[in-house]
Amino acid sequence: MTKLSGKIALITGGSRGIGEAIVRRLSAEGATVYFTYNSSPDKASALAQELSAHAVQADVANADSVNNLIKTVLEHPANTAKRIDILVNNAGITKDTLVLRMSENDWDSVIDTNLKGAFLTSKAVCKPMMSQRAGKIINIGSIVGITGNAGQVNYAASKAGLIGLTKSFAKELSSRNILVNCVAPGYIDTDMTAKISDEQKKALQSSIPLGRTAQPSEIASVVAFLASDDASYITAQTIVVDGGLAA
Repeated sequence: MTKLSGKIALITGGSRGIGEAIVRRLSAEGATVYFTYNSSPDKASALAQELSAHAVQADVANADSVNNLIKTVLEHPANTAKRIDILVNNAGITKDTLVLRMSENDWDSVIDTNLKGAFLTSKAVCKPMMSQRAGKIINIGSIVGITGNAGQVNYAASKAGLIGLTKSFAKELSSRNILVNCVAPGYIDTDMTAKISDEQKKALQSSIPLGRTAQPSEIASVVAFLASDDASYITAQTIVVDGGLAA
């Protein structure tokens, strides 16, 4: 029996990158997986069909959309237990630029998706998890939420906020056996890093003690651990997965 057999998992922003890797890993561990997408319906549909998972279009920055998402998952025919055991807040965007060039919209849209989205989704899932007296909420942060990064004031602020949100939710929900943790990845081998030059990639890798960027699956492995019973006494923590970059 795999570690998450019988569990119902919801991953936001699950159609690509780290989110897709998490969807694949939790599915492989036996969970019934629901994931959200906000664009690229064909890609989301193909992934859902491949894994026998369930794709739901949702805007995590919109409260009505989030409430409808939770209702959809709880009432879906495949969710016979009518519960949500695992929530992974992965949906996020970037709008990078130097602070003097950053517009108010650049700031608002990143904060709304990355931080407000995690707040809304976590708040909406609290009621069923409290009724169950069990649940796991895992927020996907970033090392830049700890270190900061030039050109990413909005993104770094949103990810730093996730750490505070994680700790506060964990304290409020611990009496109901709901565990809340954050995973803070460093540089990941994604479509974004694939576009940089060989020289830039070499410089980036040389700044990392392990000498390489991470694979999305390596982040998914940490999420799978936190979602499992193996992590039954871990809450309010931020797990840094950065190859030693911020050590």
